[in-house]
Amino acid sequence: MSRRARPEEQIQRAIVQHLHARPATGLVFTHPANGGYRTAVEAASFKGLGVRPGASDLLLWHNGKAFALELKGERGKVSPAQRQFLADMAKVGAHVDVAYGLDHALVVLEGWRLLRDRVQ
Repeated sequence: MSRRARPEEQIQRAIVQHLHARPATGLVFTHPANGGYRTAVEAASFKGLGVRPGASDLLLWHNGKAFALELKGERGKVSPAQRQFLADMAKVGAHVDVAYGLDHALVVLEGWRLLRDRVQ
């Protein structure tokens, strides 16, 4: 599969570059690597370890607050499992959003004050 066929991966790589280049002081983030193909045995093992379908692409923490950001290409669709994860995170007080495209994701992260001013 070509990189062109995976716009969400390209967006996420660019966002992670921004998070490394201009993070808010004290920002912690991770990507829960729970996507992709798994054998039935691996899937059962991961489920038993707490891997959750629909977990957001980026989970972030800053100043005692939690954030969940789902990244989509311009025409991407949010799955029911992703909607449920975001709803569950919001119920416990996390800031949540779905960003469609790189520019939208940057606006969300800047609005949450998780990125310092743009590097010139």
